[in-house]
Amino acid sequence: MLELAEVIVSQVGFLSAVPIGLVSLALGLLAGIVVVTLVAVLGLIMVYMEMKISAHIQDRLGPMRTGGWHGWAQPIADGVKLLLKEDIIPAAADKGLFILAPLLVFSGTLAVFVCIPFGGSLIVSDLKIGIFYILAISSLGVLGILMAGWASNNKWSLLGAMRSAAQVVSYEIPVAVAFLSVLPLAGTLSTQGLVDAQSGSMYHWFVFRNPFTFLAFILYFIASLAEVNRTPFDIPEAESELVAGYHTEYSGMRFSFFFVAEYAAMVAVSMVGAVVFLGGWQAPWGGSFPAGPVWMIGKGLLLVAVQMWIRWTLPRLRVDQLMFVGWKVLTPATFLCLFGSVVWQFAVPAWVQEISKVGLMGALAIILAFLLRSAAQGLMHGRTQRAQTAS
Repeated sequence: MLELAEVIVSQVGFLSAVPIGLVSLALGLLAGIVVVTLVAVLGLIMVYMEMKISAHIQDRLGPMRTGGWHGWAQPIADGVKLLLKEDIIPAAADKGLFILAPLLVFSGTLAVFVCIPFGGSLIVSDLKIGIFYILAISSLGVLGILMAGWASNNKWSLLGAMRSAAQVVSYEIPVAVAFLSVLPLAGTLSTQGLVDAQSGSMYHWFVFRNPFTFLAFILYFIASLAEVNRTPFDIPEAESELVAGYHTEYSGMRFSFFFVAEYAAMVAVSMVGAVVFLGGWQAPWGGSFPAGPVWMIGKGLLLVAVQMWIRWTLPRLRVDQLMFVGWKVLTPATFLCLFGSVVWQFAVPAWVQEISKVGLMGALAIILAFLLRSAAQGLMHGRTQRAQTAS
């Protein structure tokens, strides 16, 4: 940010008398405002997507009235309602920690977007240790969740918080090791450097680099569901036995911070996955035409849609099943991907690598075609059912 401030001061004459530190501070505040606005807007979009995707999966319409076309303003109305609801703090709660917890959860999610590139130069801060920073700062949210459970003075909240802590700590390992299967091939921890290493076309994306990186992407996606408490890993919010888990005692706007943070975290892990495995802001044919942010957000929303699809399709796991999957399935599998990826890259003949890339691209095309066909059949079935009901 300081280097950018120096460039701006050198280019804009009337800023020459302004201290560099003050210009840098102003740019930092502006970047913060942009990131907060982006996360807030993405949160509203995610809520609307959840409403409509869940509705179509269950053969219903979802919101259709508020705002006109397909109820697009329903999330805004819900946000206004949360703003106006009474903010209740339990009498026996630790008031300071109770107030701080949702802010800490939201801040941890928000900080991840600092290192996500939306274009060749459209990034808040291109840290040289970007991936390491993302892994570290994303753990901040679980501290807020533990704080919320403890401060609520409610045994259900505390149990939900303890479940979340165990879950996030367990699944951070396969997420990190899945990244390690790619990082030796790129030779950098910078998120922008990872995107540059995949430049050219989708043929060079890391997801198609070899069979082990392809598997690592699938394992990362599964582990990321647990990182953001999504089905089938939404154990901390199990309403059947924990009421609502760690945010049972929260209401109004404080509850909405947890709510928006969860959806923002879904977008964050999806965009990080797109950066590491799917070429980031680059188009499938190379370059950034028509616009880098369009591709970056589009890839992220596509993965978010799959997360929502899974939520309304699969049942919730038990706690013991969740830990089994994390420690005895995903962790060994990601370590296999790590060693296999390095060996494949440096020991397998080039012609075998080229054939594998084509095969992996064909396999992904078949999977996407199957998913699209299933979605189309579901929509047509829903329309038929609604037409028969109306008649």
